[in-house]
Amino acid sequence: MAPEESLFGMPAERGRWGLVIVGMIINLCLGTIYSWSVFVGPLTSYFQDTLGLTVTPNEILMPFSVFLAFFAIAMTLTGKYIESIGPRKITILGGILTGLGWLLASTVTSVWMLYIVYGVIGGIGVGIAYGVPVAVAARWFPDRRGAAVGLTLLGFGFSAFITANIAGYLIGTTGVMNTFRIFGIVFMILIVLLALPLRFPPEGWRPAGWVPPVPKKGEELCEYDRSAMIRTSTFYGLWFCYFIGCLAGLMAISIAKPVGTEIGIATGLATILVGFFAIFNGGGRPVFGALTDRFNPRNTAILSFVLIALASSLLWQMPSVPVYILAFAILWGCLGGWLAIAPTATGSYFGTCDYPRCYGVVFLAYGAGAIAGPQLAGFIKTTTGNYLGVFPYVLILALLGILVAMLLMKPPKIRR
Repeated sequence: MAPEESLFGMPAERGRWGLVIVGMIINLCLGTIYSWSVFVGPLTSYFQDTLGLTVTPNEILMPFSVFLAFFAIAMTLTGKYIESIGPRKITILGGILTGLGWLLASTVTSVWMLYIVYGVIGGIGVGIAYGVPVAVAARWFPDRRGAAVGLTLLGFGFSAFITANIAGYLIGTTGVMNTFRIFGIVFMILIVLLALPLRFPPEGWRPAGWVPPVPKKGEELCEYDRSAMIRTSTFYGLWFCYFIGCLAGLMAISIAKPVGTEIGIATGLATILVGFFAIFNGGGRPVFGALTDRFNPRNTAILSFVLIALASSLLWQMPSVPVYILAFAILWGCLGGWLAIAPTATGSYFGTCDYPRCYGVVFLAYGAGAIAGPQLAGFIKTTTGNYLGVFPYVLILALLGILVAMLLMKPPKIRR
């Protein structure tokens, strides 16, 4: 490392932690989508009582699914531009579109308009910006990649702890549409300002005193581009496991408040519990990131599926307030965990030479889970009158995930 290399006026080994904090705050803004369950009831009332429109549970959950689907698609398509355009400009563009999506949502007069302005525009904005702090952290922390990526992503998962309660307060005092407007303006300003210090380390930079570990035979860390990655069975195992983890977690996030009120929890307490669950979602990222560093991605993935299976079994067989709190804390925590396991596994299995594009393809599993999870929950609600019937299916998927992780989540054999 050149002697003059520094960050925030400090030597790079210390200053790089400032980039983790910046990324964490950016993700705090981007992750407000995880507060969506707080908007479900007020939006339903707004469309029915104010606009005179009838909406179904699937329709009111669809903006959440559309948002996250376009989030995943945009991340996949824009990953390669992080290198050529630079992390700062990419994040500024994403921040403007994210804020614009929230801002325009305050003007809608139909659910279809909400799908477009909030789901498509806002989702694309988050997809553009989300991968940047992750890629920056992965580059600056070759020695502690899992922990750094997990901490950077903590803001996204932890977001609902803050924004769900802020949204609940603003909805109660100013109305749901004004809440969209306020969030949009604040997010646009904050993300643009926080993007300014983002940059990659110079070519060949390493932390002082750190030497890359010598890989064991058959476990070499290798450098794959995207086309080589998708020809490995490791990729498909990682993708499918990521899909299951996201399906379970995003389903739980989208219906957290309605399920709470179904089993007898007061509306105000249900809103507070959404924020409480966000602690586990945020905390799951650094915890599972560190576990991935220590025990490897496959073993950590199996642990997450055991926990998901346990939570689903409890909700299916013994629905009650204590079980609801425990199970949803586990499901939110495991979703946060997968958002650390998957990017860390991508770097560990396939290297970092083409990391933004490689992880962009892996991240499509998140988009698939975003569509399948909430819509499955909405379908169960429409057909049975409650959301609890979804959990036997999640249990089966978790057991299948254990099997797939054991067979396929291992370092690829073909080297480039």
